[in-house]
Amino acid sequence: MKRMHVHVSVDDLSKSIQFYNQLFGTAPSVEKPDYAKWMLDDPRVNFAISQRGNKPGLDHLGIQVDSNEELAEIEQRLQTADMSMLTQEGTTCCYAKSDKHWVQDPSGIAWESYHTLDSAPTFNDANDEAAGNACCAPAVETINFISRKAGGCK
Repeated sequence: MKRMHVHVSVDDLSKSIQFYNQLFGTAPSVEKPDYAKWMLDDPRVNFAISQRGNKPGLDHLGIQVDSNEELAEIEQRLQTADMSMLTQEGTTCCYAKSDKHWVQDPSGIAWESYHTLDSAPTFNDANDEAAGNACCAPAVETINFISRKAGGCK
């Protein structure tokens, strides 16, 4: 089964957690000093917020899947649509290890499709922290460059 994923960058994590607790009627399932996540069943959504240096607002959208087969199905649809895509296997992001595919919509909004493999003790990979990547969503230029380098579409 698939679950919608929404990640929002916020100014004040504590106030935002209070707001979303009231909005959703429940506390986060994951809460860290710079991050919180609600795994909601009604509506079925993985909603996350973080204070990771990005400007406040929508960070990225996504589709979380429960199996490798569902992830492969989405990957096939993206390939068939001839979209530039960045694939990451076993990457750490948002305190979780995942396999994922990133694309950008025509307006430049990052979309990730991913299968969570396990939890992780850090927000993201050490390489991402060293490079100064605040969140996990790659820049449009990164997706397009990697795809061209790998022989993918432009």
